[in-house]
Amino acid sequence: MSMGEEESRATRVILVDDHAVFRSGLRDLLARHGFDVVGEAATGEEAVAFASNAAPDVVVMDVSMSGLDGIQATREIKAASPDVQVLMLSASADDDDVDAAICAGASGFVLKDSTVDEIVGAVTAVGRGRSVLSPLVTGRLLDRMRTDREVDERAANAELTDRERQVLRLIVRGMDNAQIAAELAISSQTVKSHVSHLLAKLGVENRLQAAVIAIRGRLV
Repeated sequence: MSMGEEESRATRVILVDDHAVFRSGLRDLLARHGFDVVGEAATGEEAVAFASNAAPDVVVMDVSMSGLDGIQATREIKAASPDVQVLMLSASADDDDVDAAICAGASGFVLKDSTVDEIVGAVTAVGRGRSVLSPLVTGRLLDRMRTDREVDERAANAELTDRERQVLRLIVRGMDNAQIAAELAISSQTVKSHVSHLLAKLGVENRLQAAVIAIRGRLV
């Protein structure tokens, strides 16, 4: 597939929720906005299997399900397919769920009572490699981060280059790799390399975790 074809291809999405009516409504919503819903799952086990076989760009994952819950399913999906992005969609902004989802590798956490535009925007952003949180989740998360010693230590021990700090600052602003490349007048591949290096130095798995540490540790 050429770069042009890849850019024009509809984002492939898998929906995971144990409520069939909710999945149906979300499927219709995303289809109307140009997403390609390539699979649905009612359990975490089904989600892991679908993600392995259907090669989605984004998995929209419910948090609370019987059996394998959304957080553990996210962990397994990210371990098997690191390039698959996971957006958690939850009925509540439970602090433990948010923390666990981020640690499991989710790129976003959005509440089910969000507006249509917010949900569509979140799926779009995550599909483009960006991180997104509902405003309520963001505020509560940052409040907790202000007292997290581990985050302080990671920030204090991070030896980032000037360019890596520039990239991190733009990640905090919500930019994807293409936007960062344009802003800094460098190639997307170079941006990807910088992102990989700064994630490793910060000891985190994704951009959302890096942004939290950057804000908490005042790295940007």
